[in-house]
Amino acid sequence: MDVYSIKPKKERKFTVRNWILGTAGFIFLVFVIVFWVAPTIRSRSNFGLLGVEAPVIQVDGVKFRDLNKNGLLDVYEDSRQPVERRVDDLLGQMSLDEKAGMMYIPLVAMNKDGSYGEMPDLTNPLTLVHHTNSETVARLRINHLLLYDYAPPSAIARWNDNIQKMAERTRLGIPVTIGANSLNMAVDYPGSNIYMGSVSHWPFPIGMAAARDTALMRTFGEMARQEYLAMGIRLNLNPLADLATEPRWGKVNSTFGEDAVLSAQLVRAYIQGFQGDSVCVNSVACMVKHFPGGGPLENGEDSHFPYGKFQVYPGGQFDYHLIPFKAAFAVNVSRVMPYYSIPQEKGFQKVGFAFNKSIISGLLQERLGFKGIVCTDWNLIEQQKVLGVMPLDPPKSWGVEGLTDLEKTRMIIDAGCDQFGGEDSPELIVELVKKKMISEERINISVRKLLREKFKLGLFDNPYVSDYSKTDQTVGQKRFVEAGKVAQRKSLVLLKNGLMSGQRILPIRKRLKVYSENIDRAQLAKYGEVTENLEDADLAILKLDAPFEPRNKYLLELYYRQGSLAYSGDERGRLIKIMRTKPTVLCMFLDRPAVIPEIVKESRGFIAQFGIEDGPLLDVVFGVHKPTGKLPFEMPASLEAVEQQKEDTPYDSEQPLFPFGFGLSYEPNSISQK
Repeated sequence: MDVYSIKPKKERKFTVRNWILGTAGFIFLVFVIVFWVAPTIRSRSNFGLLGVEAPVIQVDGVKFRDLNKNGLLDVYEDSRQPVERRVDDLLGQMSLDEKAGMMYIPLVAMNKDGSYGEMPDLTNPLTLVHHTNSETVARLRINHLLLYDYAPPSAIARWNDNIQKMAERTRLGIPVTIGANSLNMAVDYPGSNIYMGSVSHWPFPIGMAAARDTALMRTFGEMARQEYLAMGIRLNLNPLADLATEPRWGKVNSTFGEDAVLSAQLVRAYIQGFQGDSVCVNSVACMVKHFPGGGPLENGEDSHFPYGKFQVYPGGQFDYHLIPFKAAFAVNVSRVMPYYSIPQEKGFQKVGFAFNKSIISGLLQERLGFKGIVCTDWNLIEQQKVLGVMPLDPPKSWGVEGLTDLEKTRMIIDAGCDQFGGEDSPELIVELVKKKMISEERINISVRKLLREKFKLGLFDNPYVSDYSKTDQTVGQKRFVEAGKVAQRKSLVLLKNGLMSGQRILPIRKRLKVYSENIDRAQLAKYGEVTENLEDADLAILKLDAPFEPRNKYLLELYYRQGSLAYSGDERGRLIKIMRTKPTVLCMFLDRPAVIPEIVKESRGFIAQFGIEDGPLLDVVFGVHKPTGKLPFEMPASLEAVEQQKEDTPYDSEQPLFPFGFGLSYEPNSISQK
């Protein structure tokens, strides 16, 4: 009896154990297939589509690359020929598939050693969404790439050369244009830039607006251009010519503020620094955005999200927002990116800007005469999915959500756009042409523009970096780093300088005991005695982020600071308690205007910063340098004042806490405005 009762129990345990082991083994097998076997097979298949590297041929003592490997010097391979002749020759040799691939610029990954990004990487979730390098270049025939996975500079340069070698092995050897987005910011700010520790570091654009120095702006462009070139990056998805007339918008930090004239001056200088007077072999091409000005969003809600799809002009200021774009066109900016929003303005279609023929063809190309490349913002067409299964945020096809992917693609091309940002489906363009929904002649118009830019950049003649030691010598060189620190200091705006022991609290001249938050202790120790105990301190220095409202309904919301401009009650109370305990200097990162009247009142000193490292900040706090910056936007006095503002109108906040252009210096009673 006892034996029979025990035996089935042992069998049951054995069965459960086997089931667990079998399940684990099955999961492991699936993992290996998905993350190693299948990608390896696909990669080998993609590389199998490629031919040989381009031979070098010599004509009249000059060496050329035989990109189409026919043993002859074609016109497009001959650097002595005019650009338009080279474009005509290559366009005549391209297949429809190759033309379609030219019209896409997706995100791609790389390995940290500069090798191809061919395998899914769980530490980099975007590799689970986007195609591999070989799939993109060899199979889809795409030759514009946006790099989002940054590595050491020499590794990026090596990856560029690897990608260019892959492209050289395609049928016509068309080189790749590699783009990047905001590499030189002083702090990491997901959604706006990807921080690179090795480059020179500068304040965010809003900080350059606070510095009010167009010569410094051009210097930034020239220095950053050299760093980009040393890594093989030839396209910069900047500057933002949007105006920050709506303080709640989550991209204020990337603009040059709310004044159109100041923004126009800085946009012009930025582009001239990167491109020169026109695009050439020493240029990094610029893409000005977001046409026709992405700032006046309804209630400040960003149009990356369904709840922010409308752009409004209650103050009738539509043309005011065009002023910085006109400045960009005047200095021959290579590209324009329209935003996602639907304009709530008479005379324009009620669809997103990239779908909007009245905006792209009518306003941009006909009325304003822009002849360059129009590239859409990211992910307008397809629903992105992780491993092709798990859907992410919806495509931002506002106003045309009910159309098929094919119909959306047609509408964008018909509107006048030349390239699709963040998409990688050239088969849709091929289908449109084969079904006679779009003519191949229309496709040729866009491809011609894209080829022209590549030829002007010199990519057909030499797309390689080659000398990686020069990359390391150029990127982050001392002269560039020091210039960036100068800009960081010049961007600081002194907003309040109250009394401490009968004297202005700033600059701090004595070596005091200092309690701090978010400041490097080693840097601070150069100027004072650091203490972690507030009660023991002589004063407090708080480096803070401006308030925002965390959201998590959509994946991208994790990277955007949106919503309320005021601190929560708990945080506001915590800060006020510190300031009532010890004299306090606030150093706040104003990525957007903040509504903080109670906090300003309780502080002894208040410095606005716009993305700065601790060293340059402390240099100003302790008087090594003086603050000279001026506010690039208003600081509203209340949330009610914000709600009563018109989204499209500058400096219209009632009785602002600090007006546009406000800035103190360390001299007694010295205030400069506008």
